Amino acid sequence: MRATGSSLGASLPRIDAADKVTGAARYAGDVDLPNQAWMKVVFAGVPHAEINAVDVEAARAAPGVIAVLTAADVPVNEYGLIMPDQPVLCGTGSSEQARTIRWEADHIAVVVAETQAQAEAAAKLVKLDATPLTVLTDPFAAMQPDAPILHPRPFRYPYGERDLNSNVLLEYKLLDGDIRAGFAEADVVVESVYRTHAQEHAYLQPEAGVAWVRPDGKIEVICGGQWMHEEREQVAHALGLPHDQIVVQFPAIGSAFGGREDISVQIVLALAAWKTGRPVKVVWTREESIVGHHKRHPFTIRTRWGATRAGKIVAAQVDMTSDCGPYAYTSTKVLGNALLAVLGPYKIPNVDVTARTVYTNNTPSGAFRGFGGPQGHFAAEMQ
Repeated sequence: MRATGSSLGASLPRIDAADKVTGAARYAGDVDLPNQAWMKVVFAGVPHAEINAVDVEAARAAPGVIAVLTAADVPVNEYGLIMPDQPVLCGTGSSEQARTIRWEADHIAVVVAETQAQAEAAAKLVKLDATPLTVLTDPFAAMQPDAPILHPRPFRYPYGERDLNSNVLLEYKLLDGDIRAGFAEADVVVESVYRTHAQEHAYLQPEAGVAWVRPDGKIEVICGGQWMHEEREQVAHALGLPHDQIVVQFPAIGSAFGGREDISVQIVLALAAWKTGRPVKVVWTREESIVGHHKRHPFTIRTRWGATRAGKIVAAQVDMTSDCGPYAYTSTKVLGNALLAVLGPYKIPNVDVTARTVYTNNTPSGAFRGFGGPQGHFAAEMQ
């Protein structure tokens, strides 16, 4: 709201406060449309494997089932907020990238049925035939020369040329001054290793939404999110449609804390409504939410600082590694913030910082309040 003479310095009521405290506010899971069907997303259930087949015949024959969608049904089977390294649905009949499962919550099928119970029952009939691959749970193991490469194929990468023989998604370096001279000047050196862990957002409204094809032919997705225009762009890209054919609407969101920056159900909801011609709804369980969305980045930060007896910090050498998980999400941007935060608010004349984010088969890492700052500042202030 623009400040005026009467509003500047005044306490203004939140426009959504009354509806939220009285229970009148509608969240994504509260929205229902006439003649809607229900959707169930089938997770892979294994962290790393090469798909031979996804058998959906029994699911298609189950009571109430309208459609079962697989990788072959996705026109452009890729998405990603920073780069399109993640398949919408993993499976055969699509891209080579989509044939590999890299995370237990990779989506392998979408079941659409008349009722929620029928969708859930049919989803249990989907059978995955896949060859297990080596599971990488440690980013340092993932950087070893003999580690399997999770993304050996090129995709649109906005940071120059990516090394297809490495699991390092991106590396930054920050150099200033003369690090050797700085440590030579130091009277005391403090050296340690700090490790931060993954963290669940635990917002109140789990992933939910409804999509439908409007009378004007546009696909409308009603969901909780944080990046309305980016979600619209990613839905349009995956469906191979012009952006103006997609409408994204956010009702009350039910908190986010960074946990809704990346796609969860938006694309598959739009796909299901588009393919069936019916409004389609989904509400994830709390377990699906925790398994199926990203977490705060775990970091390992090795740091060495030098200072004089007068209390002046004269040198800082840092090597930091974050666990990206199997897909980029916002890992490259979080890495940049952590790189800047790891020196704290201090003026240090001689610095040598290396920061990298590494693909693993763990849950994807992404945005969380502070966006890399808490991990970096934690190491700096402990120093």
